[in-house]
Amino acid sequence: MKILTCTTPGALAYGEAPQPELIKDHAILRIRRIGICGTDLHAFEGTQPFFSYPRVLGHELSGELVAADGAPGFMAGEAVTFIPYYHCGHCIACRSGKPNCCVSMAVCGVHVDGGMAEYLRVPSSALLHGQGLSFDALALVEPLAIGAHGVRRADVRPGEYVAVIGTGPIGLGVMEFARIAGAEVIAVDINRQRLDFCREKPGVQHIVDASEGDVEGALQTITHGDFPTVVIDATGSQRAITEGFKYLAHGGRYVLVGLQRGEVAFSHPEFHKREATLMSSRNATREDFAHVVDAMKSGRVDPTHYITHRVHFDQVQTEFHRWLDPKNGVVKAMVSL
Repeated sequence: MKILTCTTPGALAYGEAPQPELIKDHAILRIRRIGICGTDLHAFEGTQPFFSYPRVLGHELSGELVAADGAPGFMAGEAVTFIPYYHCGHCIACRSGKPNCCVSMAVCGVHVDGGMAEYLRVPSSALLHGQGLSFDALALVEPLAIGAHGVRRADVRPGEYVAVIGTGPIGLGVMEFARIAGAEVIAVDINRQRLDFCREKPGVQHIVDASEGDVEGALQTITHGDFPTVVIDATGSQRAITEGFKYLAHGGRYVLVGLQRGEVAFSHPEFHKREATLMSSRNATREDFAHVVDAMKSGRVDPTHYITHRVHFDQVQTEFHRWLDPKNGVVKAMVSL
């Protein structure tokens, strides 16, 4: 089968590999769609902290089930997606119902080879039924689940003001599920094109262009002087994360969905006087995936809004570097096989 490997930062190469064989408690998928996410782009740039080379990228995936062992209720030929976070099942996190942050986590396409290939073997326990959704939609369940998990971590309540810093695909997913939770959503970014997209597609209520300067003043005006009770970072930018501490209401919660390589520093007195809560949000759980699928099926989320660029698998090597350039307006690139 044909595969595409990120051999070193900035380099992709097509190659051949044996088709995976069926083994106990695993399934074989014929890959039909690959969504390109920030993790893939950062791996290509060399800025992804949990990454080693060479690696076959790709974890936003959908496909046809070719064969499966230990997957009752699944049928060969059906459209499926899967949870790409392979956990041990035995560590403290897994025993506590948090397999999304397993001590020995192996994420498909990050720690182990992923789905930029014609076929992929995955644990049968990770499979998810397609439930009538398209291959496009199924490939977008995982990134939207990241957003849904961040919102659940924040325990967003109806009527709260939630500021989401970063309007990339993950940030857009956070906004969608904050809206579904009943929040007043505020999009914060320096990219005017992305901010316009937020207003037009997901229908975000409030837009703050951070490039214009006074973000704190804008947030104070929107929230009638209170500031947002929830701030969620989806940038992975050290500077943006640091600035986000200033945007938080007293008693508020700050959730870091975005990931950067360095340290996080903030004023302890400012954080302390707010009695604020700081937490990270990693990956997503089966509950989050189910929430996303339900939101898609009910029409509360239209995943096709996000797809701005389409290519065939044979074109990825040529096109990939262009998706890094903000001028090209990429929200979500979708690869077809």
